[in-house]
Amino acid sequence: MPARYVIHTVGPVYGEAQGREAELLRACYQKSLALAAQHELHSVGFPAISTGVYSYPLDEAARVASRAIEDALANLPSIAEVRLVFFQPADANAFLQHQAFSH
Repeated sequence: MPARYVIHTVGPVYGEAQGREAELLRACYQKSLALAAQHELHSVGFPAISTGVYSYPLDEAARVASRAIEDALANLPSIAEVRLVFFQPADANAFLQHQAFSH
């Protein structure tokens, strides 16, 4: 996948953040989008952060990501497109159940 930049973020390991997992996961999406806007990027692609080996439950991660992306985009008009890229169809299905991803 060609890209001008790669913005790397490390998501939380589920169950090891003393109840702050949602806050930390949200920050991954928001800070990455803010950095993209700072570099005047118009599109961004994300995997389902922390849902692989970090064991974040898909449904909960989808809820957190949906709100984080929706909130960030409301404040970052330069970002025109956010693509979510999934490893398997079950991942996509979990995220598609949340309204921000079904538009």
